[in-house]
Amino acid sequence: MLQDDDRPGNDSDQLGSLPEHEGPRDEDCITNKKRRKTSVIWNDFHEIDIAGGGKKAVCNYCKEKLATGGRGASTSHLKRYFQSYLQKRLHMTRQKKQTTIPFHPSNSGINPFVTPGAKYSNEKMREIIASAIMVHEHPFSIVEDEIWMWGFQYANPEFQKIFRKTARADCLTIYEAEKKKLKALLKSVNKISITTDMWKSSHQVAEYMVITGHFIDGGWSLQKRVLSFVKVPAPRRGVDMADAIFKCLKAWGIENKVFSVFVDNASYNDSCIRNLKENLSLCNKLVLDGELFHVRCCVHILNLLVQDGLGKIKNVIHNIRESVKYINHSDSRLKAFCDVVEQKQLKERKLIIDCPTRWNSTFEMLSSALKFKIAFPAYKEREPHYDYAPSPEDRKKVEKVCQLLEVFSLATHVISGSEYPTTNLYLAEVYRVKEVIDAAARDWDFFMKEMAKPMKKKFDKYWGECNLLMAIASVLDPRCKFHVVDICLPLIYKLETEAEKNVNKVRTALQVLYDEYVNLSREKSSSCEVNTGGSNSLSTAFKDRLVVFVRDVSIEKCLIEIR
Repeated sequence: MLQDDDRPGNDSDQLGSLPEHEGPRDEDCITNKKRRKTSVIWNDFHEIDIAGGGKKAVCNYCKEKLATGGRGASTSHLKRYFQSYLQKRLHMTRQKKQTTIPFHPSNSGINPFVTPGAKYSNEKMREIIASAIMVHEHPFSIVEDEIWMWGFQYANPEFQKIFRKTARADCLTIYEAEKKKLKALLKSVNKISITTDMWKSSHQVAEYMVITGHFIDGGWSLQKRVLSFVKVPAPRRGVDMADAIFKCLKAWGIENKVFSVFVDNASYNDSCIRNLKENLSLCNKLVLDGELFHVRCCVHILNLLVQDGLGKIKNVIHNIRESVKYINHSDSRLKAFCDVVEQKQLKERKLIIDCPTRWNSTFEMLSSALKFKIAFPAYKEREPHYDYAPSPEDRKKVEKVCQLLEVFSLATHVISGSEYPTTNLYLAEVYRVKEVIDAAARDWDFFMKEMAKPMKKKFDKYWGECNLLMAIASVLDPRCKFHVVDICLPLIYKLETEAEKNVNKVRTALQVLYDEYVNLSREKSSSCEVNTGGSNSLSTAFKDRLVVFVRDVSIEKCLIEIR
């Protein structure tokens, strides 16, 4: 039997019999246990003891010491301090960074017609309908469609039906309002560049020219706006196109702000730019006496180079194009080809047909056909009427051509970007294109040499002379400066004398361009001084000396950078 001392119920006697030195009591442990801090602010602060028995909260980043009330005290002041400190760090980081030109895409996903808390408005609804008609090119008669109107009335019984004349009037009202806004915006613009392109309607015989303006607004954001959509009567003449562009510039009040005009390489554009340059130079001095005025479209030049090269393998391209058409003609042929692809354990499952007038789609077709190069011969054995299978020699040609065109495709993708500045990227891409053309001209394969000849000839025709605007833009890129000119131009122009001539041409153009902007700044300062009636504390003579000093210092820094 158990004795009273051995019974488990006598816990108090057992605890009471423990010596004092064997450990603290349980209630003492609970009393002295330190409470864990739960606020997230303590991830960025820590407590320290100070003389006198108090505590301070110390920031882990700036080491600032702030008051803390101890256990259970509020941490709101710590959160406020840390938020202000974080904003300060972000501001200092922005100040240290190089200023960049932002571009905000138009499709931001925010509904501009929704105002929180606003009541339904029939006028606002008419504005939305008019905007939808213009954006999606609907006919005005769509507002008289009963089903469409029923849908609006179901969504809101207060909706009032409108007619085509009302929709037309609403569209014109929006157009005039947007035109007024754009005119006000263009008044604050110092320089604007123009691009033109031709468009032919699929429903009409008439051709149209679209004129687009590209500029940087007061917030240093890159902007582009369609300024005009002009009908061009046949035959297209450069004089008529120059008149249409000049009338557009005059209507917007920007005829004295044109920096450069970008056009493709059609023959009539040369006479167009010549006449336009002559008319604009009468009312305003052009930058660098107009040397930067005419800029040829880089993407169009790349297109001409590639089209000349692809002409050498037109028979091979024809066979591959007809192969894709033949296989995709019926479901049975496509199924038979898919069976061959599955037997050959190929991962690809789709053939691409090209658009003959777009070389990049032809490149995609050739690239996808290469992935099925072992499937075409096997498919020919199953289809006796299939006569377009590329030969082994043709496949080797396509492989080499695709390696060449890949560089052109990447260059086109970079240069034709629309949501970032591209002029500063031009010089490096042209060098890569020149490098692959020269490599093709040195190839041991006679076929590649013959293909490179017309491409090289076209390259020298359009890029035989240095493109000043693109070179200057590359120099103004803080990542490149003048080093990109010193590196790329000798690689593009193999003759040492020719390369040195173009490098000096860019250097001289930069100096003249800088002097022009200094003189322009001096004229603006003088006009401001006249308008203020001489209230400025700085004298004109001191200002002139200051401008000259700044210019000399900047030139010296530029020369040091160039060396």
